[in-house]
Amino acid sequence: MKPLRHGISPFSATLSRSALKQMIYLVHDLQLLSEHPNYPSTLKNLPPSAQINNSHFSVLMGYDFHITEDKQAKLIEVNTNAGGLWFADQSNHSSIQQFSTKLATRLLTTFLDDYRLFHQNETAKPKLIAIIDQDPENQFLYPEMQLFAQLFQQAGIKCIIIDPSEIVEKDSRLYVNNQLVDLIYNRHCDFYFTSPEMSTVYNAWQNQSTCITPNPRIYGLLADKQRMANWYKKETLDKLLPQKVAQRLHKTLPKTYLLSDFQPDALWKQRKQWVFKPLNSYASRGVYVGAKLTKNKFNSFNAQKTLIQEYIKPSPTLSPDAEKFKTDFRLFTYRNQILALSARIYQGQVTNLRTPNGGFSRVNLI
Repeated sequence: MKPLRHGISPFSATLSRSALKQMIYLVHDLQLLSEHPNYPSTLKNLPPSAQINNSHFSVLMGYDFHITEDKQAKLIEVNTNAGGLWFADQSNHSSIQQFSTKLATRLLTTFLDDYRLFHQNETAKPKLIAIIDQDPENQFLYPEMQLFAQLFQQAGIKCIIIDPSEIVEKDSRLYVNNQLVDLIYNRHCDFYFTSPEMSTVYNAWQNQSTCITPNPRIYGLLADKQRMANWYKKETLDKLLPQKVAQRLHKTLPKTYLLSDFQPDALWKQRKQWVFKPLNSYASRGVYVGAKLTKNKFNSFNAQKTLIQEYIKPSPTLSPDAEKFKTDFRLFTYRNQILALSARIYQGQVTNLRTPNGGFSRVNLI
């Protein structure tokens, strides 16, 4: 397979080791919070699919950060099905045709670990993995899915890439072409499994008959955008975490609220201090920086379904000819294990892979 070059920047971003340390601490602290037995009861309106207890976690999560001028890391978003790892790996190893050896080993281990936790069996190994997404062959990151399939096949695990409509349920188990699916690597963006096309997958999740990762439980605990507002209420952290951990975590969170927490007229005057995000979106869709917001768009927001987050100015990256880019940083993780670090450089209001010479980039630590 030829490396997919679109989405990879030829430039490098710079990150201080102190900021990286803060980012890693946040991953550990949020994981500790999510595994606290009393944490789910603090969350209101968790959808039914997120209330299902499970014994495993979510592979390949992504934590996105901006870095302030005084080198403080601030969490922007958590993702349970973070894409772009193939781009990130290529930004560090330009000539590779598959995941680099060290990363490939880490990735395979996380999938096997999650499967073993699901079965509570240290020797369990899936025979067939299904990577699912909506119309996967027409997805921008389909080549990345193919790389994952290759990774599994090289480990002696059969893998198929399918649309969820191809899955059939029999006796509470999932099949494709009469083959039993042992593990679903979920790339679909219906995170809570509420759409009709995901109903079969939802049934298997509800019955806990198939290992599904990422899954609605972890999305609800960590990646639903409302969690950012929950975490910013310091009393939530203070009740569940040691004081030192709660203070450290709170320092890394930007101010985050629901739009309904503010009077519209007062908020409009302060709009340049905020970023406006729909709760049910992904890949920066529907995100508006307050400084660029029109009054009509502002008035169209649903106050109960819009998050407002303190605007943290992205740190700059300069090309060799002094062209200026904005920068955010992503940690790819499994539980509190760091799998990879990458930057994304871009121009425009929000992170994107459309900027010429932008995309995932190598990170130089200083």
